[in-house]
Parts: sequence; C-alpha cells; structure tokens
Amino acid sequence: MTLLNWKKILKSSLVASLTLPFFGTTAAFAEETDMEVEAESAILIDFDTSQILYNQNAEDQRGIASMTKMLVEYILFEEIEAGNIDWDTEITISEYAHNISQNYALSNVPLHMGGTYTVQELYESLAIYSANGATIALAEEIEGSEEAFVDRMRELVESWGITDYELYNTTGLNNSFLMGNHYSGSEEDAENYMSAKGIAIVSQRLIADYPEVLETASVPTKTFREGTSDAIGMMNWNWMLEGLSHERMDVDGLKTGTTQIAGATFAGTAEDDGRRLVSVVMGAGDGFSNRGQRFEETSKLFDFGFDHFTFESIIEKEMNLDAEHNIPVRNGLEEDVSLVTTESLELYLPEGADMDQFSYTFVPDEDKLNQNGEVEAPISIGENLGVLVVDNLDDIEFVDGETPDTIKVAAAESVERAGFVTVMTNWLRDFFSGLSDRF
Repeated sequence: MTLLNWKKILKSSLVASLTLPFFGTTAAFAEETDMEVEAESAILIDFDTSQILYNQNAEDQRGIASMTKMLVEYILFEEIEAGNIDWDTEITISEYAHNISQNYALSNVPLHMGGTYTVQELYESLAIYSANGATIALAEEIEGSEEAFVDRMRELVESWGITDYELYNTTGLNNSFLMGNHYSGSEEDAENYMSAKGIAIVSQRLIADYPEVLETASVPTKTFREGTSDAIGMMNWNWMLEGLSHERMDVDGLKTGTTQIAGATFAGTAEDDGRRLVSVVMGAGDGFSNRGQRFEETSKLFDFGFDHFTFESIIEKEMNLDAEHNIPVRNGLEEDVSLVTTESLELYLPEGADMDQFSYTFVPDEDKLNQNGEVEAPISIGENLGVLVVDNLDDIEFVDGETPDTIKVAAAESVERAGFVTVMTNWLRDFFSGLSDRF
C-alpha cells in the first residue's frame, strides 16, 4: 500500500494560494523613518501584546541603577496583597538605613535611626524620589535583611524567565556607597546589571500585576512628612510628568536611574487612546552633562510606537479555508470535512507594510490522520484537526521570546459516522487491497 505524504501535499497546495503581508524588520523600518535613539540600549514594546516595536542592543547587559527599585515595589505589593503588611504598618529605621539616608549626594529623604515611618511614607519616597534609605528600610522590614530581600528579587526575575542578570542590592547603587553592607561574596564595586529587554519585562509585569503603581509613579511633586521638621520637597526624577521640564501628557511612569557605570537610564510608560507602550533607555548620556537626554529619547520612542504602527489581523478567527483544502473523511456520511480557524493572529505592522509576500501553511494533526491522509468519522464541530503555520515571522519579536506562529484549525461542521454496511465495505476493500499489495 502506498503511503501518502499528506502534510507535504497540503503544505504545497496552501503555499501557492494563501498569501499575507511581509513587512521586514522593525529595525529596517526604523532606518527608513530615520529613527535613531541616542542611548547605548533601547527597547519599545506594546504593553498588551508584548510585541517589540524597537530594539537597539536590547539584549546587552548594562547597569540598571535605580530601575532596580521596581523589583522592590513589586515585592512590596505582593506583601500587601498577602496581608503580611499594610500601608499603615510602622517600620523602625535601622542604623544601616539611617546612615544611607543621610548621604545627600544620593537621592534620599532624612530618616531618624530608631524612628518609625509608615510603609506608605517610605513607599512614596521610593517611588517619587527614589529614596535609597527608605528602600533599604522596606527591604529589611519584609525579609529581615537586604541580602535576604535580594535573594527574593533573584527568584522573582528568574520566575519571569530573566536568567542573565546581576543583583547585589535593593537600591541599584554601586556597592562602594553601601558602607560595607555588601551582598555576601560580592565585590566592593559591584553593581546591578540587566538588559533593556529584562527591564522591559520587569516594567510590564509590575504594571500588569499592580497597576496601582502608576498612581504614585505619576505624582510630579510631593512633600515628605509635610508640616514636620523632616519635611523635604520631592520632585519626581521622571521629568516627563505633568508640570515638569520634559512634560508629555500621555506619560504616567515609571522609574529612572543614574550611576556612573549605568549612565542615565529610564523605564517609561505612556498610554494614548487606550493603548499603552513601555520603553527602556539605558546609557542615554551620563545623567549629568545632559540630564534630559533620556527623556528626549524616550519621547522619540513613544512617537515612533504610537504614530507609525497599525494593529492588523493577519489571520482572523473563524476564517474558513477554501474547499480545496478539505480533509477526506473515512467512514463518514460526508466525503470530506471543511476547516475553520479557531484563533486569530494580530500584530502591529509598520505603516506602509508590503501586504503581498506573507504566507502560511496548513499542517494537519498527524495523530488524527490514517496512512491515506483521512480522518476517521465521527467528527465533531470544533474538533482540532491541525494548525496554520505562519511563515516570515523571523523578524517579529516579542519580549518574552515566544513569537506566536501557529493558529489552531478545526472542523467547520460535524460529520456523522456512516452505517454498518458502508463501514464493512470500506474495511473489506482495504483488506483485499492490502493482500494484493503483498503479491
């Protein structure tokens, strides 16, 4: 008996008849639109789909500075959600947290050793003013020590699939500023490192799981302990917020960072007409000679993402495949079964995308087919019979690394099993055909 390569037959027939757009790389599109970011690394992603719209050295490991504190925020929200602490919980300040808070060469609010402060006060000073002493105080309250908290941070990022990183403290400061309070085994000048892609994942997870972070991240100015002798004005280091020097009305977060090693970094997010983007720029100048560069480059990224992409349905849900692609049915009341997609594939495409060269192929579920390429009746409507494999997606990236390139295909209608006589006749025909093949 001759065995049919049904997969090859279906694939070759569909390639010729089903075509969709091929649009090239977003990098090529960025070049065409004269898009260039003045930073060592940069990435722009669509928040809802995780699709990468711009990638400039986004896998390179670089210092992340105070963007580290987004991990502290995430774990703090976890603890509040679990009921382990609340916003009114009072925290007693340790000598370590106190000493760091007194260094005004760093970003800080004054903390008294042995004094008590609420979680709310410390969190706001972290989120708005990137206060380092307050960050350490929160970490010590939650895990008992900064080192134990760093262990938890490491576990968290690895649970998100981030495996290439260095985390030694909760603040993002160089270890040389920590007065000997170093993570066990770390160098005296060690610093936290991660890629722009990794920070984009951190940002996305923080906003997705705890969107309330934006309520505080978007506060332009606030007075710490207003009306007391400890009062200090906190201006958000994110100068893209309302009323600040690089104001952009769609921006509502997220976290800046600056060290000598990292340069100026910024994880930003903006929402326009219900669509949110997340950006990361790293090494956008040194943060001192041009303190606004990271915000100017972030604004370029947001303009690029909001203005130059359209959301297109590449494959629509409940799309009927042509009759020529029906699958033969064995022992059914119908000779074949028609096919329909049960999912959709939607992507952001650069404007002016070429819509002529994108193709996909149907690949049946081989476990459902016999050696003649037939599916056995009965068949239920909606029963999965294979997938469409989308070609030319190599240049489409997603921040989690998983590009969706298959769409499930199912039976468009039910096919009942034929009666006993028909089934027996088919069996006898196959039996005697098999005998003849032996001689």
